[in-house]
Amino acid sequence: MRRRILPLLAWFLGLLAASISAAAEPASPAELLALGRVDDAIRLLLDRLQAVPKDAQAYNLLTRTYFYMGRWDDAAAAAERAVALEPSTSDYQLWLARAVGEKAAHSSFVTAVRMVPRIRGAFERAVQLNGSSAAARTDLAEFYMEAPGFLGGGKDKALAQADALATQDAAAAHWVKAQLAERAKKFDTAEQEYRAAIAASQHPGGRWLDLAGFYRSRGHLDQMEDAVNKAVSEDIGPSTVPYEAAMLLFQAGRNSPGAIELLQKHLAGAFQPEAAPAYQAHYLLGQIFEKQGNRQAAAAEYRTAFSLAHEFGQAQTALQRVAR
Repeated sequence: MRRRILPLLAWFLGLLAASISAAAEPASPAELLALGRVDDAIRLLLDRLQAVPKDAQAYNLLTRTYFYMGRWDDAAAAAERAVALEPSTSDYQLWLARAVGEKAAHSSFVTAVRMVPRIRGAFERAVQLNGSSAAARTDLAEFYMEAPGFLGGGKDKALAQADALATQDAAAAHWVKAQLAERAKKFDTAEQEYRAAIAASQHPGGRWLDLAGFYRSRGHLDQMEDAVNKAVSEDIGPSTVPYEAAMLLFQAGRNSPGAIELLQKHLAGAFQPEAAPAYQAHYLLGQIFEKQGNRQAAAAEYRTAFSLAHEFGQAQTALQRVAR
């Protein structure tokens, strides 16, 4: 009897597990993205848009999905559709500015210059529609810092956004001022502003990473690593902090074991933020392993990244490289 009961029990438990799995199947593209299933999310979004062509929210989510994959043309096209459908939604204008901005950054100089009015207009419209959006004001300030005066930029305009942010998000205001000081080569002032942003933030992990990035740019790698450790210790997850901390360590060539541990921690979570999707974390792990000379482990990570996002060309290129 025992030999008959166990197979029957195994069959029943397998059926139960399958039922639970089916019941827990994510119903939305956002949930699929949080699980790292980018290909499935894109298919679901495209199916939805075929059934409901005027779904601005679906176009916005598609914009963000393409954006983090580096598919700038597709991101910009989806963002234009979202804004055309709902021009008075601040967040859609913001993502349009971001997507077209990245498309411009990856275009020829002449083409990029022609795009700048569209980028500036979308950033400014995002702020006009929602003046309390710290993200919109911060991005607009960054545009003003980057763009030359004849294209609508200006440090005074960026500072005005910092002043407006001061009552909404003090940490963001200090970040803008830190960026302005750093660009003016006032490095002591910049460091003070980055630290003020940390002190003012309710989520200081990310602000510690801003300071770490500053130290990296200055070549102060010991201080950078100390700031990365502070970021991780003060992180309030789930967040992009583990992923971004690992990226900083990798870029600086520091503490590869620590970077690997951070990425594994990030991937062990039930969900990943859309700005640090699972396929990107696997790709970064692959880069670290490849740099260490472990081509087999690198190939496994690149293969996983590619399986989650088949249009993520960087993973495919890397996989071909290590497979040679």
